[in-house]
Amino acid sequence: TMMKSSLCFSLCLLLGLAAKPALTLSLVNNCSFSVHMPELRRYYSEIRLKAIREDTEIGVRILSITAMRDVQDDQTCCFLRLLLRFYVERVFRNFAGDQPQEQRSCSALANAFVAMKRNINKCVSMLPPFFFNLSTDKAAKKAVAELDTLLDWLDEVDQASAPK
Repeated sequence: TMMKSSLCFSLCLLLGLAAKPALTLSLVNNCSFSVHMPELRRYYSEIRLKAIREDTEIGVRILSITAMRDVQDDQTCCFLRLLLRFYVERVFRNFAGDQPQEQRSCSALANAFVAMKRNINKCVSMLPPFFFNLSTDKAAKKAVAELDTLLDWLDEVDQASAPK
């Protein structure tokens, strides 16, 4: 059944990711977690073009790298947790891939985000209201089309937290 194959895929994904070395991000406030950026980027690349093609809300921006860079060091974990929760609970649930590979990639990203989110403390919402003003499917496409902003920011956070 579809449920069994999805569960099997998720388990295989987790086992496969666990076998590969992970990038460990260590942020202030004892916030650290492992992330497999090459895998995240690969899964994202498998759904990105579809999201960009179907994103009709050209004048709206959900994520801004400039605003993300302005997040204070002591708020980085909180902000990241909110973004991960946002993508898991609102974006990936509403982003429908037409092809099985797109569905698997979206599921893999959601699972990876859930795993990262587990290690981050709860925070107050700081997300822009634009997502909530769009219809659910349009907002999901917009957020997936902008996921590279979050991935780029994670790379920057890692570089900034690396020992000098």
